[in-house]
Amino acid sequence: IDLVKAAVKRLNVEYGLNIITRSEAPPGSGLGTSASMGVALIGAISKSLKKYFLPNEIAELAVKLETEELGIFSGKQDHYAAALGGFNFMRFDGGTVSSTPIKLPKDVVLSLEKHSVLVYTGKSRLSSNIHEHVIDSFNKGKNQSALKNLVEVAEEMKIALATEDLAAFGQLLLDNWKYQKQMHLSITNEQINELFDIALKNGAYGGKACGAGGDGCVYFYCKENTEHKVRKALEEAGAEILNFHFDFDGMQTW
Repeated sequence: IDLVKAAVKRLNVEYGLNIITRSEAPPGSGLGTSASMGVALIGAISKSLKKYFLPNEIAELAVKLETEELGIFSGKQDHYAAALGGFNFMRFDGGTVSSTPIKLPKDVVLSLEKHSVLVYTGKSRLSSNIHEHVIDSFNKGKNQSALKNLVEVAEEMKIALATEDLAAFGQLLLDNWKYQKQMHLSITNEQINELFDIALKNGAYGGKACGAGGDGCVYFYCKENTEHKVRKALEEAGAEILNFHFDFDGMQTW
């Protein structure tokens, strides 16, 4: 409700209105739910006000809902992903964001979807709490090398996707997870570690905790025709499998 009130305040709505929100993704899951909701709110309210914003402007406004109106620690990648849609390579330089779409053939997108497994641990978390830990650790000089390595993995993953090397993509996910865990102890836990052990034993190339980590969702990319084994093993361990499709339209209003 605070996010809704922040959007109404930020856009200076001067008349009464009813707002109904819903989400198919669990809150606090690491799937960018709050960012997506913020983007949708900006889009819907600006449409009502007959105002027009470009997708990047909507993303920046949605960031401000969280950081300026609510005082939450937040990055920008989720907001840009929700506003733009598709596969994008993003660079963050201070407050400036540049985003370049990565065009993938339809068969590559379908293969990515087929061999992907998205798992919900059943527990939500507040990403801003983990962000505070990571930022504090960074300011104390404890995780600069891990952050540098994460940037290098992102560069390599861009090339893997652009050259349609999905095996390399899966293996890079595991590298990403190794460095992500080094950012702070709160990013992983016993349950997440167990899910990784199960997935890797049953055919996953690699995976990562979604968003800030520390519960929520975990994503795995599997070897050819092993995703059904991974899904079954994870479900037997008590995890919930979430079905999904990649979106290429971003925020839409009508």
